[in-house]
Amino acid sequence: MKQGIGCAVVAGMAAPLMLLAAVVVLSPGDGAAQAAGCGGAAASPRISAPTQAAGFSGEQLANAAVLMDDAKKLGLPVAAQVLVVQAAIGESSLRGIGYTDAAGTVDGVAVTIGILQQDDSYGPRADRLDVAKAGTGFLSRLKDVPGWESLEPTIAIHRVQRNADPQHYAEYRGAALEVVQSLSGAKVSVGDCSGGGTAAGAGDDLPWGHGPVDAPSDLGMYTRECVDFALWRVNQAYGSTSAPFRFTNADFRRDGGVLGNAVTWLDGWRAKGWPVGTTPRAGAVVYYAPGVGGAGDVGHVAVVKAVNPDGSFLEEGYNGNLPPDDHTYYTRTVQDGTPTAFLYVPQKG
Repeated sequence: MKQGIGCAVVAGMAAPLMLLAAVVVLSPGDGAAQAAGCGGAAASPRISAPTQAAGFSGEQLANAAVLMDDAKKLGLPVAAQVLVVQAAIGESSLRGIGYTDAAGTVDGVAVTIGILQQDDSYGPRADRLDVAKAGTGFLSRLKDVPGWESLEPTIAIHRVQRNADPQHYAEYRGAALEVVQSLSGAKVSVGDCSGGGTAAGAGDDLPWGHGPVDAPSDLGMYTRECVDFALWRVNQAYGSTSAPFRFTNADFRRDGGVLGNAVTWLDGWRAKGWPVGTTPRAGAVVYYAPGVGGAGDVGHVAVVKAVNPDGSFLEEGYNGNLPPDDHTYYTRTVQDGTPTAFLYVPQKG
């Protein structure tokens, strides 16, 4: 049973308390994930393609162009072009390899091959080694992922690839954007591709997340506490990413009360008139009442980063681990109905 430190706020200068005994499976952090957008029709790769992009060249860029063309032929938007290139970078560095890594090996036998490291459910070996057919296979399955356009890119890819680490593809986002932009000659904008299906922000992006612990933050919370990070995400959802922030501890509620420690968030949400439920939704605040899921006297709050097809969800937050990893960013997959409630953030406006 893992325990973290309490989620305190500045108002009242409440002392930190032991709060969370984790009952969930830990997952790696988001790393260099980028919230990148790419709405609109897919672009055609240029005939006079660049010789190098994002460190890739020659055969690698030719393969990327084939994958992009697959998306265009299937009538998918440029977002799909970026995703398939991002997946291929993460699986093979854009090479049509005839071997696998350890993750695709069962009892010493390679079961995944090709530019997208696909198993035999995608067809014969020759098809999986054919870049165009491999790309079509990936994209056909991507189309069947509900709401794929709104998912965080690495999560959308994971729903197809089923990598052991859902965050594996996050670090390749920037390179994929650069490759697609270079090959198409079209500007791939940042911020249009991810919709309301994922929490705002990208991983450990709390502005003061690496500063001193339990100093007053601009949100009126103690820095690097669970409540501080959750309120940061709420502000981001409304496009408020710098001072003066739209929501702070002191002015969140309409009745003049403070939002407070995690234990008071459910009441604070209701006082504001915002919706509450029992179904996880990306971007919602996860509320653990005292004693629920091992939470202590001050409870715990986090944020739903993404919802999985089996009903579990990827949770992100701060201060959910034992020292020395307390007061740091974490992600974990919650496999059951442990949380007390989900606090939904209304759509902006």
